[in-house]
Amino acid sequence: MEPRESWAALAAGGVAGVCVDLILFPLDTVKTRLQSPQGFRKAGDFRGIYAGVPSTAIGSFPNAAAFFITYENVKSMLHHDSTSYLTPATHMVAASLGEVVACLIRVPSEVVKQRAQVSPSSSTLRILSHTLYHEGIQGLYRGYKSTVLREIPFSLVQFPLWESLKDLWSWKQGHVVDSWQSAVCGAFAGGFAAAVTTPLDVAKTRIMLAKAGSSNASGNVLAALGGIWRTQGLSGLFAGVVPRMAAISLGGFIFLGTYEKTRQLLL
Repeated sequence: MEPRESWAALAAGGVAGVCVDLILFPLDTVKTRLQSPQGFRKAGDFRGIYAGVPSTAIGSFPNAAAFFITYENVKSMLHHDSTSYLTPATHMVAASLGEVVACLIRVPSEVVKQRAQVSPSSSTLRILSHTLYHEGIQGLYRGYKSTVLREIPFSLVQFPLWESLKDLWSWKQGHVVDSWQSAVCGAFAGGFAAAVTTPLDVAKTRIMLAKAGSSNASGNVLAALGGIWRTQGLSGLFAGVVPRMAAISLGGFIFLGTYEKTRQLLL
């Protein structure tokens, strides 16, 4: 992959990440409060809907940029030696590695953001300092494993589906898809991936919001899923699925459409 292409992927990914995270922040807050163990009303209902937005504003660009520069570089390296029927596997590997790298930036931002979302009376800075004082750096990485375990299955579904839909549409019309068509493919791929990975998202939220020393604070995803199943059943595992699907479908449209358009402009 040429240096110019790498810089384009980095810049386009960062711009796309900032756009989607800030536009869809209110929906993300509603989803987090629906998944909170204290319940939607006690978590703040519709009050302070932008609580935690500074954390997102700071983390969005480097997080998305890290994902796409990893994704495009790995995809480029693997494409040299792969045949057409292995293309989906190439996209899966590239997306998975991209998520592992991006989560190093995303998780601290996500921890602070989600704690602010369910405590709208506390500032982002206060929550950050409280987390560092009581839990140290490891507190900011609470839920790293659960986030990676959510993001990898999500990306294993979303990115091969996105790429396949683009290829199909390109084949049907006889030329490469435009950025808006890529955005439509991203919306379908994102919504489907969001639905099937919601239980992992609920477990990740519970782990990040758990009080220090509690069972969920250990970060055990299977234990968190088991606890939710025992206390709330299937509805608990799919808490917030509607706003999650809505946010990620719209997010897929904005994120992947903006990425393609910005990358085309830079190249």
